[in-house]
Amino acid sequence: MNREQGLIEIERTRIIAIVRGVQENHILSLADALLKGGITVMEVTLNTPGALRMISELQDKSGQHMFIGAGTVLDLEDAKKAVDAGASFLVTPNMDEEVIRWSSQEGIPIFPGAMTPTEIVKAWKAGATAVKVFPSASLGLTFIKELMGPLDQIPLIAVGGVTEENIKQFLNIGCYGLGIGGSLINLKEIEAGRFEWVTDKAASLLAASR
Repeated sequence: MNREQGLIEIERTRIIAIVRGVQENHILSLADALLKGGITVMEVTLNTPGALRMISELQDKSGQHMFIGAGTVLDLEDAKKAVDAGASFLVTPNMDEEVIRWSSQEGIPIFPGAMTPTEIVKAWKAGATAVKVFPSASLGLTFIKELMGPLDQIPLIAVGGVTEENIKQFLNIGCYGLGIGGSLINLKEIEAGRFEWVTDKAASLLAASR
């Protein structure tokens, strides 16, 4: 899935599945479960053992139908390794202007993490595709809503604390996208081989967002 197709999928579903701590032998089954549930965008965090190999395998086996990216990209070295492995987009927990500028120059969608209005504007001016408000679980819905007032021209992605109960609220205040990790990528269910649980949760989140 190319850049244009992937960004269309984010705008359509609004959900980026955050894959952290999943075992390599489960990654293709997990991708299939997400796809069956209607979620087509996933990032594998680089602090997951075997992350680069998983990204390569996902691109090879699932890349036609899914937008595959790398998360927890901390610096330029991480960014280059992830792209070499096949990542189609990058997500960072921090605001590193060098990484943002490089990604923008290379034509790679980049979603850097930022918390304050100053960081968010700097990330946007450096070339961010959208800015990840992190940690949104701690900052809360009200904080993000307040940011939308002066910064409504900057697409914001909320990461953390998104559930079926509040997903519509995040979208109603204008979030460009939502990063969802543990509540969707449940390691206990995955390790038990219950991938249908992930499919059902994905479908439930999408239904609640509409």
